Amino acid sequence: MKAALVVALMLISTPAFMRAAHAQDVQAGEDIFDGMCHGCHLHAKNKNYLAPSLCGVVGRHSASVPGFNYSDANRKSGITWTENVLFKYLKNPHLVVPNTKMSFDGLPDEKMRRDVIAYLKTLHD
Repeated sequence: MKAALVVALMLISTPAFMRAAHAQDVQAGEDIFDGMCHGCHLHAKNKNYLAPSLCGVVGRHSASVPGFNYSDANRKSGITWTENVLFKYLKNPHLVVPNTKMSFDGLPDEKMRRDVIAYLKTLHD
């Protein structure tokens, strides 16, 4: 009986442990955003700067922020900014949207990309 209980506890706790290893850190994401993205992107609704506002970006269609002059590549991409697409885009924007005007070369660190996406998910319209 004790052995069965131990096995059951291990099975229950293992997914939680595995999730902790992939946890997203919103504060770290905000810090990365402030250091790497904020020079061009703002996070206030409909406040564009050198790049479009990222408020509400998760789930939004590409090239849909009013008042921003997007590249033809972004207008024609047909992308919806899901978490998976953002994860790939943040690694290398030019592979996901060739000829984008975005000058950022990418963020190779997976955890940093997850953290940035976790932060972006907090920015609502």
